[in-house]
Amino acid sequence: MTTRTPMGGGTVAAVDLGATSGRVMLGRVDRDGVRLRPVARFANDPVTVPEGGAGRLGLHGVGLHWDVLGLWRSVTAGLAAAVRDEPGLRSIGVDSWAVDYALLRDGRLLGAPYHYRDGRTAAGVEAVHAAVSPRELFTRAGLQHLPFNTVFQLAADRASGTLALADRALLVPDLFSWWLTGVAATESTNASTTGLLSPVERAFDVDLMNRVGVPLDLFAPLVDPGAALGPLLPSVASAIGAPTSLEVTAVGSHDTASAVVGVPLAGDDAAYVSSGTWSLVGLELPAPLVTDEARLAGFTNEGGVDGRTRFLKNVSGLWLLSESMRTWDGAGATAAERSSDLAALLAEAADVTRAVPVFDATDQRFAPPGDMPARIGAWCVEHDVEPPRGRAEVVRSILESLAAAYAETLRDAERLSGRRIRTVHVVGGGSQNALLCQLTADRTGCTVLAGPVEATALGNILVQARAVGIVDPSSSLEALRALVSASSAPARYLPRVPSRAS
Repeated sequence: MTTRTPMGGGTVAAVDLGATSGRVMLGRVDRDGVRLRPVARFANDPVTVPEGGAGRLGLHGVGLHWDVLGLWRSVTAGLAAAVRDEPGLRSIGVDSWAVDYALLRDGRLLGAPYHYRDGRTAAGVEAVHAAVSPRELFTRAGLQHLPFNTVFQLAADRASGTLALADRALLVPDLFSWWLTGVAATESTNASTTGLLSPVERAFDVDLMNRVGVPLDLFAPLVDPGAALGPLLPSVASAIGAPTSLEVTAVGSHDTASAVVGVPLAGDDAAYVSSGTWSLVGLELPAPLVTDEARLAGFTNEGGVDGRTRFLKNVSGLWLLSESMRTWDGAGATAAERSSDLAALLAEAADVTRAVPVFDATDQRFAPPGDMPARIGAWCVEHDVEPPRGRAEVVRSILESLAAAYAETLRDAERLSGRRIRTVHVVGGGSQNALLCQLTADRTGCTVLAGPVEATALGNILVQARAVGIVDPSSSLEALRALVSASSAPARYLPRVPSRAS
């Protein structure tokens, strides 16, 4: 039986930074549930700059970086709006995408953090695997092999000489929390995505760090979700109009860790798809699965809130759609125009009756920015499949391919975990895509429950609310999820084909 004992109600602020956009949300938590109110939304657009070595600018082309200074400006403006709207704000928590980091020396940035889609990491993968085999690396760190995992990025920085200049690495949400408080800490759920943390011990693997050449003191001390990081720096408090006593609380700072808190999971027969730029497809388990079968199936074991394990696979997501829209509309189109055009295309895609190709959405050719429709066409030609004809068919092909990838991943999750999945929760932006949700129900044979859209912000807010005593500090994750269920009802999608036998 779960415990749900609100302690009188209160409001906290979630800073939620996604790979394409960010937001600042206010969350009022009381015995009736959680009420969200957005106070700021802003774009998160990477920047490219010429880069080269030995003084020859542009020798290696361009580098793709995050505009963290622009994001900081947007975050502080959003927090100022939050304080104006809610003078009694109790706490602030920050989450973001995983794996990327800033290198610092004496508290100063050594440069704009690299974007995980930058192509510099191939040499890093080779260097790490020369020291630790892929099989051993999975056994020790539990991560799906992705060429942009932090360990590979650090190896690339080591090869370039940049790492030798740094005395600190802060993962992106830790960087923003440090700028807010002056306290350097490494939140554990995001640290679990570095490839340097033991998923069993939940501590940095010292021997592994030594073998791959990462300084043992590069990262700040680990903290768990719910830890008090400290009050705002006086300069920050003044800038946003907040009292200097306003606390910053560690949350599940990997956005998927917060999103999974916000998934109203009920029972061991439920799986989740956190659908955004990426699709994170998997289960919540009590302990990691670091078998060779899990490695070969491409699964990852990431830290969750309250010691849970997020056993999941990273599958390409709505990035395929957003890059297609960018290609069709050109760089001059606004986000609102793209959204309007996409709504019309989704309606057309739902009416497509001709069979469209189902391509491998996990193929690495779809990872970098670029002309996604052309890449889909090239994949089809290489595999002797007729390419989609026209934009509506491209959209339908993307959604069919994503749903097929979800279904295959969940079948593997069942096999590896011994669980039987009957319900799939789709949260995040993809939960608003009715066609994707229906196709997922059709291809999995499971009931799909879509929503909440803002699962990440909800998880961020609920962990803060528990930490500062708005809800009973002894409340379980199940109790927090009960507050989510009390706040909103999901949309339900049933398979249009016979479901699997019970």
